[in-house]
Amino acid sequence: MPPPSSRHPARTSALIAALALSAALSSCSGTSGPPRSDPAPATPPVAPSQTRATPSAVAKVHHAGPALHRTNAWLAAMRQRRIEAQNPLAGRPWGVYGGDGEMAWAPYVRAGGETRELLGKIALAPKAKWFGGWISDAAIADKVRGYIASAQQQAGSADALVQMSVFRMHPWEDEACHRLPTAAESASYRTWIERFASAVGDAHAAIILQPDGPFALCAPHGSHTPSDLIAFAARTLSALPHASVYIDVGAADWPIESQGGVAAATRIAIQDGVRYARGIALNTTHYSSTVDEVQRGADVVRALAAQGIRDKHFVVNTSSNGKGFVFGDYRGPDPDNARVCESQQDPGPCVALGIPPTYDFDDPAWGLPRHTVELAQRYADAFLWIGRPWLYDQKEPFVLSRALTLARVSRW
Repeated sequence: MPPPSSRHPARTSALIAALALSAALSSCSGTSGPPRSDPAPATPPVAPSQTRATPSAVAKVHHAGPALHRTNAWLAAMRQRRIEAQNPLAGRPWGVYGGDGEMAWAPYVRAGGETRELLGKIALAPKAKWFGGWISDAAIADKVRGYIASAQQQAGSADALVQMSVFRMHPWEDEACHRLPTAAESASYRTWIERFASAVGDAHAAIILQPDGPFALCAPHGSHTPSDLIAFAARTLSALPHASVYIDVGAADWPIESQGGVAAATRIAIQDGVRYARGIALNTTHYSSTVDEVQRGADVVRALAAQGIRDKHFVVNTSSNGKGFVFGDYRGPDPDNARVCESQQDPGPCVALGIPPTYDFDDPAWGLPRHTVELAQRYADAFLWIGRPWLYDQKEPFVLSRALTLARVSRW
């Protein structure tokens, strides 16, 4: 019979390697005293019928998991699966609307050469289309259905995400500080919202509710009437099977600290029905930096949790903050129509396109600090393009020269 060493070469090699490692560790341990005299217990014999060829100890280590060059990709894939499982905006195509209601679309289609390429940065980006009181109660359902059908068709999927901004409250902005909605206006608002919701149906939708949200706090005599109507919309739209509703609570620079800061933004969210919604929206009409907006979003979400309203998230408008600045620092005649940056070196304040719509916060192309990335991964759902800096006064009309400069100066 051949000796044991020749019968089980793999087992013997592994044992020798283990003994050598043990001796090396003992010599490095710094302990003193005589060596142990008791012999090591004998290895029990293994019956030939129980043995089979096995890879070497080294080979076992090499095959214990994915190869090293695949580990980072594997971890990234696992992280992406987790994000998509938790984030209703992730894991599906984002539709792009190409109808008459998108003022950048027709100029893009008609253009050629460099002009077409530059306008494509705007026209082909997934964006939130605004719906408001300029669309009648009778027409709103058909408008919404047409928009959703166009965006889904472009994406080639009925499961594509569509993005919408609801700007229906009247009175709003400065007028909201001087009078409340009449009974007829309140009734019309509810009808409009119900028809809007029926048209959204089972579509996958991200809905930004009432941009310029802080105007809810200036209602006469501290009335909650505007907030109650917004909360009605939040409840109605959030009841849809695939709608994610985000209530606008201003920006990192609005409300400012003297206006209540995070506490005021939290109050807006609560009054406006965030308990029904997916979360909050930030920076819709301002230009604050993404770093500051992510911090504000995280602060408000944590403040909501401290008041028992947990598991809320946020989205940030990045369409206009490629060269972020504080709205109140702008010294031009109209901050809503702030001048466009002439170059990336322009000292500003000026407007530039920001990070393209995405839920991948960790892309190195964005150049975000690690702390910001980690906050976004924990609390944010997406960076969206809700604002429209290529329009005059962010409303209308489309200004070709403005759009081309925005696209030409963009870092992305």
